[in-house]
Amino acid sequence: MMMHPEHGIVDESNMDSELEDKESRRVVRAKESKPWGKYWRAHSLTRSLAPENTEDPNLVASAKKSRVATLDVFRGLTVALMVLVDDAGYWWPKIAHAPWNGCTLADFVMPFFLFIVGVAIALAFKRVVLKRASMVRVILRAIKLIILGILLQGGFLHGSDQLSYGVDMKLIRWAGILQRIALAYLFVALVEIAITNAEGLVLPEGRFGIFKLYRWHWVAALFILIIYHSVVYGVFVPDWHFVPGNGSGAKALTVKCGVRAHFGPACNAVGYIDRTILGKHHLYWHPAWRRSKWCSLFSPDTGPAPPNAPTWCFGPFEPEGIMSSISAILSCIIGIHYGHVLTHFKDHFNRLLHWAMPGVLFIVMGAVLHISNAIPLNKQLYSFSYVCFTAGTAGLVFSALYILIDVFGVRYPTLMLEWMGMNALVVFVFGASDVLASFVNGFYYESSDNSLIHWVKKHIFFNVWNSQRVAGLLYVLFGEILFWGIVSGLLHSQRWYWKL
Repeated sequence: MMMHPEHGIVDESNMDSELEDKESRRVVRAKESKPWGKYWRAHSLTRSLAPENTEDPNLVASAKKSRVATLDVFRGLTVALMVLVDDAGYWWPKIAHAPWNGCTLADFVMPFFLFIVGVAIALAFKRVVLKRASMVRVILRAIKLIILGILLQGGFLHGSDQLSYGVDMKLIRWAGILQRIALAYLFVALVEIAITNAEGLVLPEGRFGIFKLYRWHWVAALFILIIYHSVVYGVFVPDWHFVPGNGSGAKALTVKCGVRAHFGPACNAVGYIDRTILGKHHLYWHPAWRRSKWCSLFSPDTGPAPPNAPTWCFGPFEPEGIMSSISAILSCIIGIHYGHVLTHFKDHFNRLLHWAMPGVLFIVMGAVLHISNAIPLNKQLYSFSYVCFTAGTAGLVFSALYILIDVFGVRYPTLMLEWMGMNALVVFVFGASDVLASFVNGFYYESSDNSLIHWVKKHIFFNVWNSQRVAGLLYVLFGEILFWGIVSGLLHSQRWYWKL
């Protein structure tokens, strides 16, 4: 299904004001049937949720002019960053996910996605006419995202070089990136719908008025913090067993635990909850810890395991599991705060002030918690320090882009990212998830390694450069990111945008 992005749409969660548009039109038709219908219509134009559907061309122009381009650029930057770290990380392991504690370039991708989802929720639900219908729409979208996520990351697709598909349902992976985004979107959007009305909320006076107005989001954040830390500190983790290779006939191995409040790879409560509820066979069998110093002789790169490697090095771990996804909702809640600032403050100074100050505060909090070793930065566990540090970074990056694009009007250098942001779901599904590459590689000459993509890699990049690392990086930058930027630009020129 295609759509027109007029209200800060995030393709990953497909948030927009389409539902409110339809609701508004139904209300208009209902009220116009009354004797006072014409009066109501004349005085409702300035409050319309969809100015492009009104009859006043000035309102249409104003709505299009007021679109904040920073949202699309930030979204496009995030999906481009995802392609870069996923594909170039093979040659440049230092930008790939941290094996355990720490934060690399790849570790910013997920919180950036959740942050911009939160920003877009605030814009999509500035006003809610029919709460029940809005909630149903949000639930359906979350379900669609979950289904798409399982299809893309559940094991059905075997990669661009493997010309096969299909998954044993006993081994399917239930969790994934889109599933986590769906959970955060569902939770935060439902809270936003519950507290918003048809006229929109009015910002109270006072320095902390915006926090008071949306206090229920922060109450929810506090509730999540209590639940998460109660589990990770309080749940007893027993010994556990697994068969390497996801039940391929090898000898079962045992991981000795019997502890509480453990935050290493083997015996943390986050992994225990996933093994218990999802099942060991439905988890991710190539966790980032395989590149840790405990599990790889070439750490932080992949490599053979040391002779004395602990047994858990060969076990599963779900980086998008249950407890870590609950904690990830916090990134979306912080993002919606930035969206609320965008909707309630109309001048650049106040917007940047309310963005920069929390951003700096979050970064300092996360850094202090990590350096003091109180709560290390950890993407796999989605620790509180990781939430703070990455959300603060997202806030400052968003502020910097806003200054460049929406304050100074510098659009051309970021135009390709803006196009990718408008069609982020297309880039994610067909690019980052290798759907298009798998399709193209299915057409080859004589042997499966002689397809168009393999030819381009070999003759334009890898045979030209002596360094495999440089060739791999250039291929990702020009053969993938630039390619999808051009595709997104062509789709934008035709006003084609994909949503669920």
